[in-house]
Amino acid sequence: MAFFDPLKHQLRSVIQWDNQSDDLLFYQWSNNNDEIKNASKLIVGPAQGCIFVYEGKIQSIFDKEGVYNISTSNIPFITTIKKFMQFFESEHKAAFYFYKKSIVTNQKWGTVSPIKYIDPIYKFPVELVAFGNYSMQIQDPKKFFISIVGEQEVFGIEELKNIVNSRIIHPMSDYFASSKLSYNHIDEHREEIGNALVEKLSNIFEEIGFLLSDFRIEGTSFDEHTNNRINKIADTKATSYAAQEAGISYKDMRQLDALSDAAKNEVGASGVFLGANAGQALATNMVDSLQRNNSVEDRLRQLKTFFESQLITQEEYEKKKQAILEEL
Repeated sequence: MAFFDPLKHQLRSVIQWDNQSDDLLFYQWSNNNDEIKNASKLIVGPAQGCIFVYEGKIQSIFDKEGVYNISTSNIPFITTIKKFMQFFESEHKAAFYFYKKSIVTNQKWGTVSPIKYIDPIYKFPVELVAFGNYSMQIQDPKKFFISIVGEQEVFGIEELKNIVNSRIIHPMSDYFASSKLSYNHIDEHREEIGNALVEKLSNIFEEIGFLLSDFRIEGTSFDEHTNNRINKIADTKATSYAAQEAGISYKDMRQLDALSDAAKNEVGASGVFLGANAGQALATNMVDSLQRNNSVEDRLRQLKTFFESQLITQEEYEKKKQAILEEL
């Protein structure tokens, strides 16, 4: 009968988080606005904790699994008689907030906007985009409950992740600006950077009652302007290395590149004239470079480098190679 429904509500004797969801951190136990029966049993399962709030105040935190006896001022039947004309609402309110104690792993993070800093070696502005994952665990449930959860009946991992991700960008930017790591050293120092960021970001997690146990960088990328600068540096280094291997200066190598481009680009008489003059000067430099080297083996290796770089033709390569071999 409907009349006896309030009496049934007051006979609640077992309080537990039956269906713990993987995506929840906090869950307020509730069952049709039941009042808590005196000497009810609270069951805290493995990897769970529970905050007991009575008459608006945190009375106890159950941090270990087990069965606990709960005592309140709500005595069944007496409360019912007193509150019959007040829709069975008692002033002695008790609430139970269960929380997840296990480590929450593999939480994705990513920079919402690029991290901007000056490259400490090349002195140009860098805009870095990074992403990765981290692991965390509730360390101070009372602090998290008071500062974040409040009176919410449920609080999910995704909500926490949004809060955390919005707070980590600024300290991460400060770290990259002060770490003196050039753009080309970031990937090789990911683990070192991750460990340093755990130390730097731990305060952010502690402020909301969490322990940051792991922070990883999975990947990085740069904006278009930074990539253009990086490519220019890479091309210059490659050209310088090739010139060194060929036994000529970087300036001569760039002139050879210009000659090669001119030969491939039909730009009329002016281009032919420029190519002819450049070719004469560069040919002289090449011959002089080869003649200055007393090692026949080195001279042949340099000549082959010119040919493989398409700086001289097959005919020129064979002719000069034969001339060097005739010296033996």
